[in-house]
Amino acid sequence: MPRLSQADLIQLNRTFDDRTPQELLLWANSIFGDRVAALTSMQESGNVICHMLHATPVHMPLVFVDTGVLFQETLDTRDRLMAAYGLNITTLQPKLSMEEQTSQYGVLYLSPEGQKQCCEMRKSEPLDAIKGQYDALIGSLRRADGGRRESCPILAVDTRLNVLRINPLANFTNEQMEEYIEKNNVILNPLHKQGFSTIGCNRCTTPVLPGEPKRAGRWRHLGPWSVYCGINPTDLDPERSPAVDFSQDLIDRILGRSTDFMI
Repeated sequence: MPRLSQADLIQLNRTFDDRTPQELLLWANSIFGDRVAALTSMQESGNVICHMLHATPVHMPLVFVDTGVLFQETLDTRDRLMAAYGLNITTLQPKLSMEEQTSQYGVLYLSPEGQKQCCEMRKSEPLDAIKGQYDALIGSLRRADGGRRESCPILAVDTRLNVLRINPLANFTNEQMEEYIEKNNVILNPLHKQGFSTIGCNRCTTPVLPGEPKRAGRWRHLGPWSVYCGINPTDLDPERSPAVDFSQDLIDRILGRSTDFMI
């Protein structure tokens, strides 16, 4: 089976740095057709992607992971987006409820190693259910978020799901985000106005004080070494995502070797 590596994407990533998010969504739709979906966690960036899909002539399903311990505001935001934007959002869930997980494993999120196991079971494993359904997944990571995401590529391979991850907002600045949200009255998770700069599970997410880093509210009780859950492969060691198995025809279309779609 032919393989598409991260190294193969270097030149395309450089080219795409000059493209708008809407252009990248149109490209993804043209290349992957019904084999592309968007991921959203009902945070600010993901909601912007949802609005862009609503406002751009791009129709694709969305995938949302309900960990079973999300804030009610997050679930309500999902429902509002579906109703207002006419989006098709599929909700995935963990195999175990939090009560069942705690009964078997204890309160995992109280230690760094336990947190990794908890996030694996409640956030990453549910996504395994869609493996094979898609060749590409739209994400909402931004370099402006800082930390490990400062050099986030627009295109990144994900070996776990054997897909291409596409981040149309990678080079979207904070000013561009604010302007887009205000101009389009984007539906946002109300927790953002309550001091939550990023939003995850209710067990491990707190508001952020003025002057603190944006992700200071995630796993605050574990210290600064535990600020990512692992659901996004670009947050991990890039060596863990070296290449994915695609057909030669799809690789050629992605790299522009045989496509009539130009942006």
